[in-house]
Amino acid sequence: MGKGKSDILQGTLALLVLKTLQQGPMHGWGITLRIHEISNEVLRVEEGSLYPALHRMEQDGWIAAEWGVSENNRRARYYRLTPAGRKQLAKEEANWHRLTHAVGLVLSVAGNQS
Repeated sequence: MGKGKSDILQGTLALLVLKTLQQGPMHGWGITLRIHEISNEVLRVEEGSLYPALHRMEQDGWIAAEWGVSENNRRARYYRLTPAGRKQLAKEEANWHRLTHAVGLVLSVAGNQS
């Protein structure tokens, strides 16, 4: 996140997308906007990262897609969470909590040794 950039930490994109789709079906641009909005405009998901990730998650069976019409009357693929995606979301959230706890421990110990 240097130089004003707010790139998504590697490995968190699937978690963010699955969590966003937990709210209901969305098209790709809607997912991007929602993550940006919820994060108080800190996180930005680039299309070059999002669509390959959506494709991988669809291949893994975590999401399903179907064509629909967007709010501005354009044809768009809408993605929704599958039962396998809900299970994966639970795993991803648990991993995220474990990781952030571990990083917090390192920061607190390292901070006390200065």
